Amino acid sequence: MSNFVAVVGAGELGTHAVLAREALKKAARALGQTIAVEVETADGVLDPLDAAAVGQAEAVLLVGHVDEARFGSLRKVSATLAEVLQDAGAVVGRLAVGADAAPLPQAVSGALKIVAITSCPTGIAHTFMAAEGLQSGAAGLGHTIRVETQGSVGAQDALSAEEIAAADLVVIAADKQVELGRFAGKRVFTSPTKPAINDGAGLIRRAIAEAKLQGAEAAAASDAAPQPAHKTGIYKHLMTGVSFMLPFVVAGGLLIAIAFALGGIYVYEDQYAGTLGYVLFQIGAKGAFTLMVPALAGYIAYSIADRPGIAPGMTGGVIAGTIGAGFLGGIVAGFIAGYGVLLLNRWIRLPKTLQGLKPVLILPLLGTALTGLLMFYVVGAPTAKALAALTSWLQGMQGSSAAILGLILGGMMAVDMGGPINKAAYVFGTTLIASNVTEPMAAVMCAGMTPPLALAIATRLMPGRFTPEEREAGNAAFVLGLAFVTEGAIPFAARDPLRVIPSLIAGSAVAGALCMAMGVQLRVPHGGIFVLPIPNAVGNLGGFVVAMLAGTAVSVLALALAKRRVAAPAAAAA
Repeated sequence: MSNFVAVVGAGELGTHAVLAREALKKAARALGQTIAVEVETADGVLDPLDAAAVGQAEAVLLVGHVDEARFGSLRKVSATLAEVLQDAGAVVGRLAVGADAAPLPQAVSGALKIVAITSCPTGIAHTFMAAEGLQSGAAGLGHTIRVETQGSVGAQDALSAEEIAAADLVVIAADKQVELGRFAGKRVFTSPTKPAINDGAGLIRRAIAEAKLQGAEAAAASDAAPQPAHKTGIYKHLMTGVSFMLPFVVAGGLLIAIAFALGGIYVYEDQYAGTLGYVLFQIGAKGAFTLMVPALAGYIAYSIADRPGIAPGMTGGVIAGTIGAGFLGGIVAGFIAGYGVLLLNRWIRLPKTLQGLKPVLILPLLGTALTGLLMFYVVGAPTAKALAALTSWLQGMQGSSAAILGLILGGMMAVDMGGPINKAAYVFGTTLIASNVTEPMAAVMCAGMTPPLALAIATRLMPGRFTPEEREAGNAAFVLGLAFVTEGAIPFAARDPLRVIPSLIAGSAVAGALCMAMGVQLRVPHGGIFVLPIPNAVGNLGGFVVAMLAGTAVSVLALALAKRRVAAPAAAAA
């Protein structure tokens, strides 16, 4: 039985801290461990740790913003309050296995040199918010950091080979697959973007304690087939595919909208052949949209099996398009190709002198054959029928049934504002565009715009219910809302989730329901208000605006009912 201690720093969230304490104790008992928990709130300290308990402890768990200096050289593991409340067992498990983390080099002491990469599926908001979180967190802990952002326009502030070589620690905060081959031999810690956004300092503390050596064996084995950087789960593989698919959807959708603006809604007919509108339609529909599903499938497979999975995945995506399986078939093909190549790589054993043939010949050949055969003979036809049924059902939805779907999609957009639930609704809308079902995309974008817009307006109408920092953030939230960046609402939701998130869900659900009920259509998957003026990009533009205003108004009203006035000093600052 191991002895651990923990400190939960919760500030104003005293109730959450007490719940976290009990969850940690229960989880420790279930794992056969003991843990003493100190709770630090705005009202004082509960169950303070004494020197004897700290002296006998094997490790300390630091939750939230707490002073770690008092624990000296005691092994430290960091977690956020949300992580403890969501899965205390996993957090206590990290305490138990934390000794397995690679130790810091003996030569390293004091300030560390850290390099990091941040990336998210759309590469728009979470990528840069995570970078800012890591930079501020490292500065607060006295470390130096260089962050490479892999956003929608490619890598910015790319790390040099010299910077990587000199680094003591590598931190990867990403919601999609990131190439880790250049970090072989370095201590690497991987995490989603959300912990970096919410608590950059806490994530860096975790990274220091839990990072592991990357690719030492793989780097020593010459000509070995590439291995996936790390196991990430189905959601992350799907989001990797979506991130590479989105540029094709955006480019194709906008080109089609411009073609309609130039030549009318029937610009694709032969009588318009040779006109600029006709050519732009061909580029968008027959070019970009044709590559959408292969890109989705190929990079799902890449996320699972690295480079050897790309050819089988893209081939499977092309087959999905030819047999009418569409984006559903592309998703299936991507997972078949990825896991198929991964298994082939494990099963096929070659002499070291022939290892170089695996990634460039054997795996692509056998993986492509396996994926193609399964698509044609096993899963292709049922998937095509499922897509046809889904498309027919969506196109036939009217009135109350359409409003219910819009209500669900709209609410999902505001649940976690860029997290898995939000992205699930977004992917549903974007992938249906290629099947000429554009109403869900309109509901998704309208509902995603309302949370930051509502908060921006609420900070102006009710300044006494927001802190000075929140009132300042309201300016940026307004612009982010107009651009369909739902993440602009995250700082407000993180500070007061129990009141803010339900208020935002209510408004987003109303916006989505109204969009679907009024038959609003959207042919482009992003851009917010800046794509609305493009002729034919939006069907029923007036309905979109009405839904957006109504949803925003509902959220503002809900915030007025739910939010309380802040403490007198903050209110007086207004």
